[in-house]
Amino acid sequence: MKRFSFYIFATILSTTLFFSCNKDEGINIFSIQDDKDLGMQTAAQIAADPAQFPILDPVANAAAYNYLYAMRDEILASGQVTHKNDFNWELHIIKDDTTQNAFCTPGGYIYIYTGLIKYLDNASSLAGVMGHEMAHADKRHSTEAMTKQYGISTLLTVLLGENPGLLAQISASLISLKFSRVNESEADKYSSIYLCPTKFRAAGAADFFEKIIAMGSSNPPQFLSTHPNPDNRVEAIKNEANSLSCSGGNINNSEEITNYTAFKASLP
Repeated sequence: MKRFSFYIFATILSTTLFFSCNKDEGINIFSIQDDKDLGMQTAAQIAADPAQFPILDPVANAAAYNYLYAMRDEILASGQVTHKNDFNWELHIIKDDTTQNAFCTPGGYIYIYTGLIKYLDNASSLAGVMGHEMAHADKRHSTEAMTKQYGISTLLTVLLGENPGLLAQISASLISLKFSRVNESEADKYSSIYLCPTKFRAAGAADFFEKIIAMGSSNPPQFLSTHPNPDNRVEAIKNEANSLSCSGGNINNSEEITNYTAFKASLP
């Protein structure tokens, strides 16, 4: 048993050292399967707490869920999502009109608050935010942040099954995890990359932040409490979109505004 544990430690350590030399990625000792397992456990914890997370029933609200799944499918069909076939990419709508937020767990469980949907004005805006959240999962920012927060030696005990209490703690903390500005900038960038081949405007996420700026900072959306606002965010998103020379972005006014307004009206 000791030899087996030492072998696992040596393997993980060598992988960690490899990633520490890669300037394009942070250190992450979690596997893709770990991301999926953490996401599943976090989703179960959310489902078990309807007082804090009142999730709309997909059957009773089929039209709203169909709208969101069609949007998700366009993003996944872009050919740019690395873990398109690895993660679940399961959608949930949280009934809370006072919270303008969204998040995506490891493994691709996407949660969007009705407050955010109703705050936005068009389909590309929501697609931009959805792409941003999917990028956090696709680029594995949560488990990268966990590696940094808890340290390699502590997380090794979790991966070896020696600390189930910490695993539950990690899973619970993923809901309110605050990302770094580097992670935020990368998620903004990939939101544009994901949307570029679709009918949505590649800079759709910029609309959200422009609206925040226009409304002032006296009562900023909950989104910014877990998603720090990098400097010049709107400009960076638009510059990224312009640099891509996108073939998509041909959404018509009916889909962009009229259908989105009807979608918002369908929500309870």
